[in-house]
Amino acid sequence: MSVFNAARSALLIIDVQESFRHRPYWSEADLPAFKEAVLRLERGAREHGVPVIHVFHIDQDAAFTKESGFVTALDWVPGGPDVVFEKHTHNAFTDTGLDLWLRRRGINHLVITGIRTEQCCETTTRVASDIGYAVDYVTEATLTFPMTHAGSGRVYSPEEIKARTELVLAGRFARIASVDDALAGWQSQRAA
Repeated sequence: MSVFNAARSALLIIDVQESFRHRPYWSEADLPAFKEAVLRLERGAREHGVPVIHVFHIDQDAAFTKESGFVTALDWVPGGPDVVFEKHTHNAFTDTGLDLWLRRRGINHLVITGIRTEQCCETTTRVASDIGYAVDYVTEATLTFPMTHAGSGRVYSPEEIKARTELVLAGRFARIASVDDALAGWQSQRAA
């Protein structure tokens, strides 16, 4: 499903923003592994000439308004992305200009990372696939939080949510990839 080509790839870092630290569900339990994965991808993308794209979510929730001052990268995310887009929907494409930016540069392969696994990252993956992009969904470079089912009251762990997301995306909308898969793909194309 995915064809690696560093000259035609981009790394999307979706909603890795301070806004989440101000939500009641925020947890740093899985943050160290997530941070390490995102930083490895970001470094690898830069080493291989792959554009790094930051996407930030803005809405009427207090922590996600521009006026809050929280619609900015978490303090550990390196600055200087190739481009920044702001979104008002769950996916990074609707009314953002992202698709046009990618197509003008001949980019047809996306590596998806960010917050939340099952929400904006998954939705962006589905839309990207539907409009013709090859997508590598790097689950280890996504972050989410426990969720409670409204009907049953069952609490789903981040691990369960990630497994479900992989189940519904794999082979339909994306290749489920590791950080090492993405880095190896960029390296092999650079060597070619």
